[in-house]
Amino acid sequence: MIRRRDFITIVGGSVAAWPLAARAQRESLPVIGILGAATAVTQGPLYAILVERLRALGWIDGRTAAIEYRWAEGRAERFVEIAAEFVRLNVSVIVTSGTAAAEAAKQATSVIPIVFASSGDPVGARLVASLARPGGNVTGLSLQQTDTATKRLKFMREMVPGLRRVAILANAGNAAAVLDMREIETTARSLGLESVALPVRTAQDIGSAFDGLKDRADAIYVDDDALTITQQSRILTLALSAHLPTSHQFRETVEAGGLMSYGPNFPAMYRRTAEYVDKILRGAKPADIPVEQPTKFDLVINLTTAKALGLMVPPTLLTLADEVIE
Repeated sequence: MIRRRDFITIVGGSVAAWPLAARAQRESLPVIGILGAATAVTQGPLYAILVERLRALGWIDGRTAAIEYRWAEGRAERFVEIAAEFVRLNVSVIVTSGTAAAEAAKQATSVIPIVFASSGDPVGARLVASLARPGGNVTGLSLQQTDTATKRLKFMREMVPGLRRVAILANAGNAAAVLDMREIETTARSLGLESVALPVRTAQDIGSAFDGLKDRADAIYVDDDALTITQQSRILTLALSAHLPTSHQFRETVEAGGLMSYGPNFPAMYRRTAEYVDKILRGAKPADIPVEQPTKFDLVINLTTAKALGLMVPPTLLTLADEVIE
Protein backbone atom coordinates (compact mmCIF):
# COMPACT_ATOMS: atom_id res chain seq x y z
CA MET A 1 0.00 0.00 0.00
CA ILE A 2 1.33 3.46 -0.91
CA ARG A 3 1.26 5.77 2.10
CA ARG A 4 0.21 9.44 1.93
CA ARG A 5 3.76 10.70 2.47
CA ASP A 6 5.13 8.44 -0.28
CA PHE A 7 2.35 9.50 -2.67
CA ILE A 8 3.02 13.22 -2.20
CA THR A 9 6.73 12.58 -2.78
CA ILE A 10 5.94 10.74 -6.01
CA VAL A 11 3.60 13.38 -7.45
CA GLY A 12 5.81 16.21 -6.21
CA GLY A 13 8.77 15.06 -8.33
CA SER A 14 9.59 16.97 -11.48
CA VAL A 15 9.48 15.18 -14.81
CA ALA A 16 11.76 17.90 -16.13
CA ALA A 17 14.58 16.47 -14.02
CA TRP A 18 14.45 13.14 -15.87
CA PRO A 19 17.17 12.27 -18.41
CA LEU A 20 16.13 13.11 -21.97
CA ALA A 21 16.01 9.44 -23.00
CA ALA A 22 13.65 8.62 -20.15
CA ARG A 23 11.46 11.58 -21.05
CA ALA A 24 11.33 10.48 -24.69
CA GLN A 25 10.31 6.98 -23.62
CA ARG A 26 7.61 8.45 -21.36
CA GLU A 27 6.19 10.50 -24.21
CA SER A 28 5.63 7.33 -26.27
CA LEU A 29 3.49 5.69 -23.57
CA PRO A 30 -0.30 5.84 -23.11
CA VAL A 31 -1.05 8.78 -20.84
CA ILE A 32 -3.48 8.66 -17.93
CA GLY A 33 -4.54 12.17 -16.95
CA ILE A 34 -5.71 12.42 -13.34
CA LEU A 35 -7.89 15.46 -12.72
CA GLY A 36 -7.81 15.68 -8.95
CA ALA A 37 -10.78 17.78 -7.89
CA ALA A 38 -9.30 18.55 -4.45
CA THR A 39 -5.63 18.54 -3.38
CA ALA A 40 -2.79 16.01 -3.28
CA VAL A 41 -3.01 15.98 0.51
CA THR A 42 -6.76 15.38 0.82
CA GLN A 43 -7.41 13.25 -2.26
CA GLY A 44 -3.98 11.89 -3.04
CA PRO A 45 -4.24 8.78 -0.85
CA LEU A 46 -7.29 7.57 -2.79
CA TYR A 47 -5.57 8.10 -6.12
CA ALA A 48 -2.55 6.26 -4.69
CA ILE A 49 -4.86 3.25 -4.27
CA LEU A 50 -5.95 3.61 -7.89
CA VAL A 51 -2.33 3.82 -9.06
CA GLU A 52 -1.38 0.80 -6.98
CA ARG A 53 -4.17 -1.22 -8.61
CA LEU A 54 -3.10 0.00 -12.07
CA ARG A 55 0.38 -1.21 -11.30
CA ALA A 56 -0.96 -4.65 -10.40
CA LEU A 57 -2.78 -4.67 -13.76
CA GLY A 58 0.46 -3.95 -15.60
CA TRP A 59 0.27 -0.16 -15.99
CA ILE A 60 3.44 1.11 -14.32
CA ASP A 61 4.15 4.82 -14.38
CA GLY A 62 7.20 5.54 -16.51
CA ARG A 63 7.42 2.01 -17.90
CA THR A 64 4.13 0.92 -19.48
CA ALA A 65 2.11 4.13 -18.97
CA ALA A 66 2.61 7.76 -18.06
CA ILE A 67 0.49 9.30 -15.31
CA GLU A 68 -0.06 13.06 -15.23
CA TYR A 69 -1.52 14.62 -12.07
CA ARG A 70 -3.27 17.97 -11.88
CA TRP A 71 -5.01 19.29 -8.74
CA ALA A 72 -7.93 21.71 -8.95
CA GLU A 73 -7.90 22.49 -5.20
CA GLY A 74 -11.69 22.61 -5.10
CA ARG A 75 -11.96 25.47 -7.62
CA ALA A 76 -14.45 24.89 -10.42
CA GLU A 77 -12.57 27.12 -12.87
CA ARG A 78 -9.57 24.82 -12.49
CA PHE A 79 -11.67 21.84 -13.58
CA VAL A 80 -12.16 23.53 -16.94
CA GLU A 81 -8.50 24.57 -17.25
CA ILE A 82 -7.15 21.11 -16.42
CA ALA A 83 -9.61 19.36 -18.72
CA ALA A 84 -8.57 21.65 -21.57
CA GLU A 85 -4.91 20.98 -20.83
CA PHE A 86 -5.46 17.22 -20.97
CA VAL A 87 -7.19 17.62 -24.34
CA ARG A 88 -4.19 19.58 -25.64
CA LEU A 89 -1.88 16.84 -24.34
CA ASN A 90 -4.12 14.28 -26.07
CA VAL A 91 -4.07 11.95 -23.07
CA SER A 92 -5.36 8.41 -23.51
CA VAL A 93 -7.92 8.64 -20.72
CA ILE A 94 -9.02 11.24 -18.15
CA VAL A 95 -9.73 10.04 -14.61
CA THR A 96 -11.56 12.23 -12.13
CA SER A 97 -14.13 12.21 -9.34
CA GLY A 98 -17.21 14.22 -8.50
CA THR A 99 -19.93 15.33 -10.89
CA ALA A 100 -18.63 18.85 -11.52
CA ALA A 101 -15.14 17.73 -12.53
CA ALA A 102 -16.54 15.00 -14.77
CA GLU A 103 -18.88 17.54 -16.41
CA ALA A 104 -15.92 19.84 -17.14
CA ALA A 105 -14.02 16.96 -18.73
CA LYS A 106 -17.02 15.96 -20.84
CA GLN A 107 -17.50 19.54 -22.03
CA ALA A 108 -13.83 19.63 -23.04
CA THR A 109 -13.90 16.46 -25.16
CA SER A 110 -16.33 14.02 -26.71
CA VAL A 111 -13.50 11.79 -27.94
CA ILE A 112 -11.07 11.09 -25.09
CA PRO A 113 -12.43 8.45 -22.68
CA ILE A 114 -13.40 9.77 -19.25
CA VAL A 115 -13.73 7.64 -16.11
CA PHE A 116 -15.18 9.10 -12.91
CA ALA A 117 -14.34 7.39 -9.62
CA SER A 118 -17.56 8.77 -8.12
CA SER A 119 -20.57 10.83 -9.17
CA GLY A 120 -23.75 11.56 -7.29
CA ASP A 121 -26.21 11.21 -10.16
CA PRO A 122 -24.45 10.69 -13.51
CA VAL A 123 -27.74 10.16 -15.34
CA GLY A 124 -29.38 13.28 -13.92
CA ALA A 125 -26.24 15.27 -14.70
CA ARG A 126 -26.31 13.88 -18.26
CA LEU A 127 -22.83 12.44 -17.95
CA VAL A 128 -24.24 9.16 -19.22
CA ALA A 129 -27.44 8.12 -20.99
CA SER A 130 -28.12 5.38 -18.46
CA LEU A 131 -26.23 3.32 -15.91
CA ALA A 132 -26.50 0.15 -18.00
CA ARG A 133 -25.68 1.82 -21.32
CA PRO A 134 -23.60 4.95 -20.75
CA GLY A 135 -23.18 5.87 -24.42
CA GLY A 136 -20.66 8.52 -25.39
CA ASN A 137 -17.15 8.71 -23.93
CA VAL A 138 -17.90 8.70 -20.19
CA THR A 139 -18.36 5.94 -17.62
CA GLY A 140 -17.41 5.20 -14.03
CA LEU A 141 -18.88 4.59 -10.59
CA SER A 142 -22.02 6.21 -9.21
CA LEU A 143 -22.89 7.22 -5.64
CA GLN A 144 -26.55 7.19 -6.59
CA GLN A 145 -27.98 5.58 -3.46
CA THR A 146 -31.25 7.07 -2.27
CA ASP A 147 -31.03 5.88 1.33
CA THR A 148 -27.51 7.08 2.15
CA ALA A 149 -28.61 10.51 3.38
CA THR A 150 -31.37 8.95 5.48
CA LYS A 151 -28.95 6.59 7.17
CA ARG A 152 -26.41 9.35 7.83
CA LEU A 153 -29.08 11.45 9.52
CA LYS A 154 -30.41 8.49 11.51
CA PHE A 155 -26.92 7.68 12.77
CA MET A 156 -26.40 11.32 13.75
CA ARG A 157 -29.73 11.39 15.56
CA GLU A 158 -28.68 8.31 17.52
CA MET A 159 -25.28 9.84 18.29
CA VAL A 160 -26.52 13.25 19.47
CA PRO A 161 -29.12 13.13 22.26
CA GLY A 162 -32.04 15.49 21.66
CA LEU A 163 -30.99 16.31 18.10
CA ARG A 164 -33.58 18.66 16.61
CA ARG A 165 -31.82 20.98 14.18
CA VAL A 166 -29.25 20.02 11.54
CA ALA A 167 -27.22 22.50 9.53
CA ILE A 168 -26.38 21.41 5.97
CA LEU A 169 -23.06 22.75 4.68
CA ALA A 170 -22.91 22.45 0.89
CA ASN A 171 -21.22 24.05 -2.10
CA ALA A 172 -23.89 26.21 -3.76
CA GLY A 173 -21.67 26.48 -6.84
CA ASN A 174 -21.94 22.74 -7.46
CA ALA A 175 -25.26 21.75 -9.03
CA ALA A 176 -24.96 18.20 -7.71
CA ALA A 177 -24.33 19.47 -4.17
CA VAL A 178 -27.39 21.73 -4.38
CA LEU A 179 -29.53 18.73 -5.35
CA ASP A 180 -28.04 16.78 -2.46
CA MET A 181 -28.85 19.61 -0.07
CA ARG A 182 -32.50 19.62 -1.18
CA GLU A 183 -32.71 15.87 -0.75
CA ILE A 184 -31.20 16.12 2.73
CA GLU A 185 -33.67 18.86 3.69
CA THR A 186 -36.53 16.59 2.60
CA THR A 187 -35.04 13.66 4.47
CA ALA A 188 -34.62 15.75 7.62
CA ARG A 189 -38.28 16.73 7.55
CA SER A 190 -39.31 13.09 7.16
CA LEU A 191 -37.32 12.30 10.31
CA GLY A 192 -38.87 15.16 12.27
CA LEU A 193 -35.74 17.31 12.15
CA GLU A 194 -35.40 20.98 11.30
CA SER A 195 -32.71 21.89 8.76
CA VAL A 196 -30.64 25.03 8.32
CA ALA A 197 -28.99 25.55 4.92
CA LEU A 198 -25.38 26.75 4.93
CA PRO A 199 -24.60 27.34 1.25
CA VAL A 200 -21.02 28.35 0.40
CA ARG A 201 -19.33 29.03 -2.92
CA THR A 202 -15.73 29.77 -1.97
CA ALA A 203 -13.36 29.05 0.87
CA GLN A 204 -13.91 32.62 2.09
CA ASP A 205 -17.63 31.91 2.61
CA ILE A 206 -17.06 29.18 5.18
CA GLY A 207 -16.18 31.42 8.12
CA SER A 208 -19.19 33.68 7.59
CA ALA A 209 -21.45 30.62 7.25
CA PHE A 210 -20.40 29.49 10.71
CA ASP A 211 -20.71 33.05 12.08
CA GLY A 212 -24.31 33.14 10.90
CA LEU A 213 -25.07 29.75 12.38
CA LYS A 214 -24.56 30.57 16.08
CA ASP A 215 -27.18 28.63 18.12
CA ARG A 216 -29.35 27.59 15.17
CA ALA A 217 -28.19 23.96 14.92
CA ASP A 218 -27.25 20.96 17.06
CA ALA A 219 -25.08 19.26 14.41
CA ILE A 220 -23.69 19.77 10.91
CA TYR A 221 -24.23 17.53 7.90
CA VAL A 222 -21.34 18.24 5.53
CA ASP A 223 -22.07 17.59 1.87
CA ASP A 224 -18.63 16.44 0.77
CA ASP A 225 -17.41 17.76 -2.57
CA ALA A 226 -14.10 19.14 -3.83
CA LEU A 227 -14.56 22.50 -2.07
CA THR A 228 -15.53 21.16 1.35
CA ILE A 229 -12.93 18.38 1.19
CA THR A 230 -10.20 20.89 0.37
CA GLN A 231 -11.35 23.04 3.31
CA GLN A 232 -11.93 20.13 5.69
CA SER A 233 -9.36 21.28 8.29
CA ARG A 234 -10.99 24.70 8.58
CA ILE A 235 -14.50 23.24 8.69
CA LEU A 236 -13.56 20.77 11.42
CA THR A 237 -11.81 23.46 13.47
CA LEU A 238 -14.81 25.80 13.26
CA ALA A 239 -17.23 22.99 14.06
CA LEU A 240 -15.26 21.87 17.12
CA SER A 241 -14.96 25.48 18.33
CA ALA A 242 -18.75 25.79 18.02
CA HIS A 243 -19.13 22.44 19.82
CA LEU A 244 -21.01 20.99 16.84
CA PRO A 245 -20.82 17.30 15.85
CA THR A 246 -20.21 16.71 12.13
CA SER A 247 -21.38 14.00 9.73
CA HIS A 248 -19.44 13.19 6.56
CA GLN A 249 -19.26 10.80 3.64
CA PHE A 250 -15.51 10.11 3.64
CA ARG A 251 -13.71 8.17 6.37
CA GLU A 252 -10.62 10.32 5.69
CA THR A 253 -12.46 13.36 7.04
CA VAL A 254 -13.25 11.46 10.24
CA GLU A 255 -9.61 10.46 10.46
CA ALA A 256 -8.80 14.19 10.26
CA GLY A 257 -11.13 14.95 13.20
CA GLY A 258 -14.73 14.72 12.00
CA LEU A 259 -17.12 12.90 14.31
CA MET A 260 -18.58 10.25 12.02
CA SER A 261 -19.02 9.23 8.42
CA TYR A 262 -21.25 6.91 6.48
CA GLY A 263 -20.73 6.26 2.82
CA PRO A 264 -19.36 3.93 0.20
CA ASN A 265 -16.03 2.23 0.72
CA PHE A 266 -14.06 4.69 -1.40
CA PRO A 267 -10.80 2.68 -1.53
CA ALA A 268 -12.80 -0.14 -3.14
CA MET A 269 -14.32 2.34 -5.62
CA TYR A 270 -10.92 3.72 -6.64
CA ARG A 271 -9.54 0.21 -7.08
CA ARG A 272 -12.51 -0.56 -9.30
CA THR A 273 -11.92 2.68 -11.23
CA ALA A 274 -8.44 1.46 -12.06
CA GLU A 275 -10.01 -1.63 -13.60
CA TYR A 276 -12.18 0.61 -15.80
CA VAL A 277 -9.04 2.44 -16.94
CA ASP A 278 -7.36 -0.89 -17.65
CA LYS A 279 -10.25 -2.00 -19.86
CA ILE A 280 -10.19 1.26 -21.81
CA LEU A 281 -6.41 1.19 -22.34
CA ARG A 282 -6.85 -2.34 -23.70
CA GLY A 283 -9.44 -1.19 -26.24
CA ALA A 284 -12.85 -1.18 -24.54
CA LYS A 285 -15.19 1.75 -25.20
CA PRO A 286 -16.68 3.76 -22.29
CA ALA A 287 -20.07 3.56 -24.02
CA ASP A 288 -20.04 -0.21 -23.52
CA ILE A 289 -18.91 -0.29 -19.87
CA PRO A 290 -21.91 -0.01 -17.48
CA VAL A 291 -21.75 2.48 -14.61
CA GLU A 292 -21.55 0.59 -11.33
CA GLN A 293 -22.93 1.49 -7.91
CA PRO A 294 -21.16 0.74 -4.63
CA THR A 295 -22.08 -2.41 -2.74
CA LYS A 296 -20.10 -1.84 0.47
CA PHE A 297 -20.81 1.05 2.84
CA ASP A 298 -18.84 1.93 5.96
CA LEU A 299 -19.76 3.62 9.23
CA VAL A 300 -16.71 5.23 10.84
CA ILE A 301 -16.67 6.95 14.25
CA ASN A 302 -13.95 9.08 15.86
CA LEU A 303 -14.02 8.41 19.61
CA THR A 304 -11.51 11.17 20.35
CA THR A 305 -13.76 13.75 18.71
CA ALA A 306 -16.81 12.33 20.51
CA LYS A 307 -15.05 12.78 23.86
CA ALA A 308 -14.01 16.33 22.95
CA LEU A 309 -17.68 17.09 22.23
CA GLY A 310 -18.82 15.43 25.46
CA LEU A 311 -20.70 12.72 23.60
CA MET A 312 -21.06 9.13 24.75
CA VAL A 313 -21.18 6.85 21.71
CA PRO A 314 -24.14 4.46 22.07
CA PRO A 315 -23.17 0.78 22.20
CA THR A 316 -25.48 0.10 19.24
CA LEU A 317 -23.43 2.44 17.04
CA LEU A 318 -20.16 0.95 18.25
CA THR A 319 -21.48 -2.45 17.26
CA LEU A 320 -22.53 -1.24 13.81
CA ALA A 321 -19.33 0.71 13.15
CA ASP A 322 -16.97 -0.71 10.55
CA GLU A 323 -14.14 1.31 12.05
CA VAL A 324 -13.62 3.18 15.31
CA ILE A 325 -10.80 5.76 15.41
CA GLU A 326 -9.23 6.42 18.83
